Amino acid sequence: MIVITTPTGNIGSRVLAHVLEGGQPVRVVVRDPEKLPADVRGRVEVVQGSHGDADVVARAFKGADTLFWLCPPNRQAASAVEAFAGFTRPAAEAMRSQGVQRVVSISSLGRNTPYADHAGLGTGALAMDDLIAGTGVAFRALALPSFMDNLLRQKKIIKEQGRFNGTSSGSWRAPTVAVRDIAAVAAKLLLDPTWTGQEEVPVTGPEELSNEDMAAIAAEVLGRPVRYRQVPKPAYRERLLGLGMSEAMAQSMIDMVTANENGLYEGFTRAPQYALDAPTTFRQWCEDTLKPAVLSA
Repeated sequence: MIVITTPTGNIGSRVLAHVLEGGQPVRVVVRDPEKLPADVRGRVEVVQGSHGDADVVARAFKGADTLFWLCPPNRQAASAVEAFAGFTRPAAEAMRSQGVQRVVSISSLGRNTPYADHAGLGTGALAMDDLIAGTGVAFRALALPSFMDNLLRQKKIIKEQGRFNGTSSGSWRAPTVAVRDIAAVAAKLLLDPTWTGQEEVPVTGPEELSNEDMAAIAAEVLGRPVRYRQVPKPAYRERLLGLGMSEAMAQSMIDMVTANENGLYEGFTRAPQYALDAPTTFRQWCEDTLKPAVLSA
């Protein structure tokens, strides 16, 4: 039995689709089962509720061998560590009590860097991994950089104003990853019952690009001007607060950006045994995902 959390989310839904192709029994934890596609509901066992709830995860993990774990965002958390490790604590207890054997989690690059302890959301994700590892399960933490798909949040701005915004320097280069690649690696692990031990699995695209590089590529693919605009961090923080984010979580976003600029995503080694044959380039992602999204915005 494979348990999948966030099965209606951007990553979780893709993981679920891959795993269902593998023919294994699947159980999902979901707040609103009606959000599952009709053809999926008939193929999975459903446990309704939050996977941050102790009773829910105890039921969901009973008799389960393998778990896909993704911590949902909490805009009002008292700290990034509480948002990740605090939410995960009931599940960690259930992993022990219900005898879960293997866990695949969505996490962050940055462990063993000088910035790991003050990287905002990244620090919270690494604390979550420590909590899961402490249960003794076989564990693979998918260590991720920023997602290409985050750019979809700005599809209307790209279409109407020919730009996208960010807080980093336009020339700062970093790896990114497509959500579809994350899901493919996660599913590959979930369907493989042979792995043991605990390790991180870096999952990134094949290139490191700056925001200016990405703007140029997006412009070529879209056939229209696209430029990058840097937003000062204090202005970005105020915007997050205006959107209802807590002081602590707004600051954790700033801390993550700052840590990234200072090398949080540097020094990782890809794990070839889990690598995809053809990880998605940013240009390919623009062709397949960004272009249709902008055209329909």
